[in-house]
Amino acid sequence: MRILHTSDWHLGKRLFDRDRLSEQERALDFLAELCEERAVDLVLVAGDVFDTYLPPAEAEELFFRAVKRLAGENRAVVIVSGNHDDGVRLASSAPLAAGEGVYIFGGKPFPLDPSDRPVRAAEAGENYIIIQNAAGERVYINALPYPNEARLREEKTEESYPEKVSRWIAKGDERYTGDMPHILLTHLFVAGGQVSDSERSIELGGARAVPASVFPENSYVALGHLHKRQNFGEARYSGSLLQYSFDENPDKSVYLLETEGNRVKVIETVPVEGGKRLIRLEANSPEDGVALLQNYGEDCLIELTIHLDRPLLREDLMRLKEAHSGLVHPIPDVAMVGDTPLRMRSRMSDEELFTEYYKSRFSREPDSELKEAFLKLLGEEE
Repeated sequence: MRILHTSDWHLGKRLFDRDRLSEQERALDFLAELCEERAVDLVLVAGDVFDTYLPPAEAEELFFRAVKRLAGENRAVVIVSGNHDDGVRLASSAPLAAGEGVYIFGGKPFPLDPSDRPVRAAEAGENYIIIQNAAGERVYINALPYPNEARLREEKTEESYPEKVSRWIAKGDERYTGDMPHILLTHLFVAGGQVSDSERSIELGGARAVPASVFPENSYVALGHLHKRQNFGEARYSGSLLQYSFDENPDKSVYLLETEGNRVKVIETVPVEGGKRLIRLEANSPEDGVALLQNYGEDCLIELTIHLDRPLLREDLMRLKEAHSGLVHPIPDVAMVGDTPLRMRSRMSDEELFTEYYKSRFSREPDSELKEAFLKLLGEEE
């Protein structure tokens, strides 16, 4: 069985005032074409389908069109919700979507009606699904949407978060008998993972991080959440659909997998086409900035920091925007008294903002326990 692993589409996400829905549509069209060319049986989407709990209607429309095309006439698509998704909202269409070969985990279990599709669900429950292709090959998928107590309607206990995740994973494996390949499809932050500006920094305090040791042995772990492609043994992040922040690697990709006996192996890492490159530039004057911008084509979006000894004038900004239509974030870096640079709050993480606020009130840094408590509380609110 041939499988595609993708995640973190973030449909509806904007880059400052720039709508990126057309880029997302092109990238999803590319994935659908790739599935046809490589005879993919099964598509795994590891969460963060949308960028917000209440995505714009245009993003929802793109989602339905995209997953219908990905499923086509002879594929299955299995989706779990991420921390940016409202799992219940995302899965509200699951009873209808299952008839189209699209299986969404995030809310209540969906009814499993008989299907004559070549690739279909042979069995499913609240937190697992067995997919069978036309040749009779099967794969067991432990489907764990972004896990927290609120989604799973659990009271808080003395268990650590990794202990809870281990228990939730074990619950999804209760029907696994070891006679077919095994996949854990989930949306988690693995301790030691590399993050970027576009990912929320809640997990950096350690409140929502899990060690790779919680994952089952002899399983391919299809992860979502981190936007940089990376792996922890057989646990892999495919990375985001597009480059969503200027510090991210522009080379986005998906994993092409294949079953072999009772194992799932990676056979190819395929670059994703359709998105614009995000480029970070610096200049020492508006004039230098104009000249620099003119060196770049229309296939990129640009953040430009301009080092100045005076405020950036309106006419300067107009000339910069005329030099390149992809300039989305001009940053005037004005030297302050004593050559102290102005620090941009937009570049500070939640932890840094909290630290600066605490120092302004109490003239000292907060201790590590207080910072971790703040980040954990922020994670629960979101």
